[in-house]
Amino acid sequence: MESSPARKILQKLRDHGYQAYFAGGCVRDMLLGLEPHDIDIATEALPEQIEKIFSRTISVGAQFGVIIVLQEDAEIQVATFRHDGTYSDGRHPNNVIFTNAEEDSKRRDFTINGLFYDPITKEVLDYVQGSHDLSLKIIRAIGDPEQRFKEDKLRLLRAIRFATTLTFEIDPATWEALCKLAPEIHVVSEERIRDEIEKIFLSPHRNRGFDLLDQSGLLKEIFPEIEDLKGCEQPPEFHPEGDVFVHTRMMLSLLPLKASLPLILSVLFHDIGKPSTRTVDMHGTMRFYAHDQVGAKMTEKILQRLRFSNKIIDAVVPAVRLHMSFKDVPKMRLSTLRRMMARPTFKDELELHRVDCTSSHGMLDNYELLLQKQSEFASIPLLPQPLVTGRDLMVLGLQPGPEFGKILQIVKEAQLENLIHTKEEAMALAKQSFSSHDSHFIRTDHLPTIFNDESYSQNHKKTS
Repeated sequence: MESSPARKILQKLRDHGYQAYFAGGCVRDMLLGLEPHDIDIATEALPEQIEKIFSRTISVGAQFGVIIVLQEDAEIQVATFRHDGTYSDGRHPNNVIFTNAEEDSKRRDFTINGLFYDPITKEVLDYVQGSHDLSLKIIRAIGDPEQRFKEDKLRLLRAIRFATTLTFEIDPATWEALCKLAPEIHVVSEERIRDEIEKIFLSPHRNRGFDLLDQSGLLKEIFPEIEDLKGCEQPPEFHPEGDVFVHTRMMLSLLPLKASLPLILSVLFHDIGKPSTRTVDMHGTMRFYAHDQVGAKMTEKILQRLRFSNKIIDAVVPAVRLHMSFKDVPKMRLSTLRRMMARPTFKDELELHRVDCTSSHGMLDNYELLLQKQSEFASIPLLPQPLVTGRDLMVLGLQPGPEFGKILQIVKEAQLENLIHTKEEAMALAKQSFSSHDSHFIRTDHLPTIFNDESYSQNHKKTS
């Protein structure tokens, strides 16, 4: 930080006679002993003056006094001291007035973000008692909390994010205003909401964030589907922990500290389909028929609503849709199991299964079986290259047609079942997979029966 590109920019502003300081979150993080993600500079220089001093700039918000200065490989935000005018959209000021450092600090969101730092004199400038609140570990709005939140509704989520990631408490007056204005979060764009949600749940303290979102009312505004999990009872013999909401929260607490975003989201949504599929028969038996399929469709809509990337959606939705398949692992055919374990999302799916079981009935037999299988398959490809191709079938005299796919599938299944290992065995199986009329095919679920053929068995013995 002391010898950073930002320091060089600040020094150049000083050389031209302008006040300039490091500002905001980078100062907070420095005082907490954390590595700042970005370093921002606040200065009395006007946007046009900044552009004259530096040859490489990007005008991203000159009307608000913000200029990006390119220094070496870094992009540093340099903002003119300002006082914000009225806010009519709940996100951005209608106009700004350029002012001094003290006024600039007072227009910011929370006291811990209203600090300035002079890297030359190593002095902290504090006009809002931010240092005091840092020492007390308190998130406190600057000035009137309700006014601060009304100006920019994203601050509702930012307060929870800072309280989560820093493990700070929220000042009572700030909390009261936050809860009161939680229903107004919808004026914020879905993309900005998503960004804050990601930061909250990627934190090792995600359960704290989950609780604060719930207690503030923001959870039901952003994820009403999760709110519906409350009071959705489950069979106590399988879920002694309680309803689906309690179960989901427990799963979050069991995740590794550095869990991936798809894994976290799949935990949040894996049982999202239970409330709408819950039935109780005359004997009191609860069922949630197809809740995994229903939940997958709901999950896709939620993630699309919050503008998550296709990459995230393509990882989370299958995890939700397939999470119940883990109960069938002991009776799965080897080929099915290998395909399951070869899925690119399997690592997260397996962890989802672990925390799902641990937070409910506690039976980890299938999880341990899969760990055993992972060890067994560690030295071989789960999905090896096919032993035969369509060209090989043509060599046998088959004409290209629908039967190609059926025969290749039969051979592939046998390969995945470890019933054949060589091209010769595969070709022998292909020959036996159709009759002289090319109309009768061996069913893939009857594969073991083909090995009763004496000539094939002898050939297999030679090559095994």
